[in-house]
Amino acid sequence: MTLDELRAQLNQLDKQLLDVVAQRQLIVAEIGRVKQDIGKGTRDFKREREVLLRARDNAAAAGISPALGEALLQLLIRGSLTTQEQARVAAQGRGEGRSALLIGGAGKMGRWFASFLSSQGFRVEIADPSGPVEGYDHVADWRTNGLDQDLIVVATQIKLTNEILMALAERRPRGVVFDIGSLKTPLRPGLQALQRVGCKVTSVHPMFGPDTELLSGRHVIFIDLGSSEALREAQALFASTMAQQVTMSLDEHDRLIAYVLGLSHALNIAFFTALAESGEAAPRLAAMSSTTYDAQADIAEKVANESPNLYFEIQHLNEYGRESLKALRDAVERIWQSVDSNDSAAFAALMQRGREYLSGRVKER
Repeated sequence: MTLDELRAQLNQLDKQLLDVVAQRQLIVAEIGRVKQDIGKGTRDFKREREVLLRARDNAAAAGISPALGEALLQLLIRGSLTTQEQARVAAQGRGEGRSALLIGGAGKMGRWFASFLSSQGFRVEIADPSGPVEGYDHVADWRTNGLDQDLIVVATQIKLTNEILMALAERRPRGVVFDIGSLKTPLRPGLQALQRVGCKVTSVHPMFGPDTELLSGRHVIFIDLGSSEALREAQALFASTMAQQVTMSLDEHDRLIAYVLGLSHALNIAFFTALAESGEAAPRLAAMSSTTYDAQADIAEKVANESPNLYFEIQHLNEYGRESLKALRDAVERIWQSVDSNDSAAFAALMQRGREYLSGRVKER
């Protein structure tokens, strides 16, 4: 056969593969419906393990790498869970007959929340100076709006969010109010203003990006500000998902986020800054890269393409942010000292401590 004929056959097989995947998704959707009817959870880890082990055996029998067979089924399982989770969220209908206002809803996370709330049946209105967002009612100026919505979500830059929360406190909206900011201490004045006038207010931090479809393994943090009704309402929005819910205080959130976000961001910024200023061309390094370098470079590239304003706010506005930056600076200095003084024992001690610390992370999971 000619090369073109072989490629034509391959194209046909690719189409057949996707047709089979589509049939599988139909069955998955029906399984999700049955699970919901009998009150069974979306995720079944025992079943997943059985599917993956069977995939390895079937792949080996077919002369295919067992690792490839497992990887393919992992992708399909993830797609299946996404389908079932989205169907469960929609079926719950928590927003039926209720309305939600998204202030700043034209941003990436604002749009994610608009879609998320809309799928639950909320009538979503978006107030954003950039203009209307297709598929949602537009509010030209939330300041002149009646603010009679059941839910008000503030999805703007951190500094602006605090100003909006302060202005909302003056209006005393009847519905539940929460922000989705990455930091909470800079929002303390606005959140406390809402508390003082008796508003139902809480604060939420979704620990995932706007491209996230499946919430399994993701965390959503809720800040308890004293309004049990607001906290309960916000948590209920995610009850039908597989997201892990964590409740904490405002200060605890920012102290921990200084490491979870602040340190990880700073580390990657330092990594690509050192590379950019090294004088070595990126293609040259990529041509001889290692597994570790490639993994780190992939993460660093994602960080480099994020919003500089947001990342600066996370570093600059966090009351606890200097702690993690100082820890990073001190750690680099200790590495430098051990190498510069030919102290292999000190270097080994750093790695041993890291192994012990990170093994605890695995156990927690």
